[in-house]
Amino acid sequence: MGEQTNAIEARGLVKKFGKTTALAGVDLTARTGTVLGLLGPNGAGKTTAVRILATLLRPDDGEARVCGYDVVRDGHRVRQLIGLTGQYASLDEGLSGTNNLIMIGRLLGASRADARARAAELLERFELSDAAGRIVKTYSGGMRRRLDLAASLVGRPRVLCLDEPTTGLDPHSRNEVWSMIRGLVADGTTVLLTTQYLEEADQLAHDIAVIDHGKVIATGTPDELKARTGRQVLEVLPADRASLGEVAVLLEDRTGAVPAVSEDSGKVTVQVADGRQLPEIVSDLQQAGIELTEFALRRASLDEVFLALTGRTADEDQQAPQMKQMNGSSR
Repeated sequence: MGEQTNAIEARGLVKKFGKTTALAGVDLTARTGTVLGLLGPNGAGKTTAVRILATLLRPDDGEARVCGYDVVRDGHRVRQLIGLTGQYASLDEGLSGTNNLIMIGRLLGASRADARARAAELLERFELSDAAGRIVKTYSGGMRRRLDLAASLVGRPRVLCLDEPTTGLDPHSRNEVWSMIRGLVADGTTVLLTTQYLEEADQLAHDIAVIDHGKVIATGTPDELKARTGRQVLEVLPADRASLGEVAVLLEDRTGAVPAVSEDSGKVTVQVADGRQLPEIVSDLQQAGIELTEFALRRASLDEVFLALTGRTADEDQQAPQMKQMNGSSR
């Protein structure tokens, strides 16, 4: 088939598990050579959508195509074109890094020589050559995640599905994985990324689809989603932290919105409709005798957009119990 403008196209996907509706008519589009970020609270349907696109589940209704091939009718062809990395590394911890990749290559039909060559190539690309002969159970969390990414690339997939690939990683390891993903996209790979980290989506995604209760409730680029709230955020940092409460009251009286007060940062933030309120707010603070260290207006963050769209923050979502991927959950 010819080169596709869209690597992933899904229309009206429906999936039910008993009385639970995991997907209730989901539409998704991922442009070739870009990252589509799939965001949503736990139980929203993200992993179910990924598993359908990876041919691990059959939809109850709707259709999906990967590189032009139907995931149900042409499942075998789709599986030749995709790679999948889940939240938890699917590696044999008793084998070395090299032997893990060789095993996958052989399962994909490569000769022993070709599988070994591909393993060496990927280990070098993911900066694991020095640990290639060590058994995986001696690897750090970041090394395992990088090896897991390498494993998903043994078959040279055109589309890579990454289901929360940096869950549980420290910030340094997360940045390493981000760098790897950027490199893959630069080489032309299309990535479908589900994540609980708003910063991750902001850093990596060209387009974002927000899913809640099995439905897509918003789509667009990160900048478009931020602009969609129609509001900006005012950040006020009083010189004296004892003034935080008074600042919050003044801001709420003037804007009609409930400010967020951070004792840690000593900062009060509140959404404002536009910048025309700022002179009045400054005047209120001066009349109250409140000295300021910082007074800044900025566009809403992706985290604040997430809150506006779903009614909860990403931090609240991460505190919810994690749901297992393979037990028929509604994620």
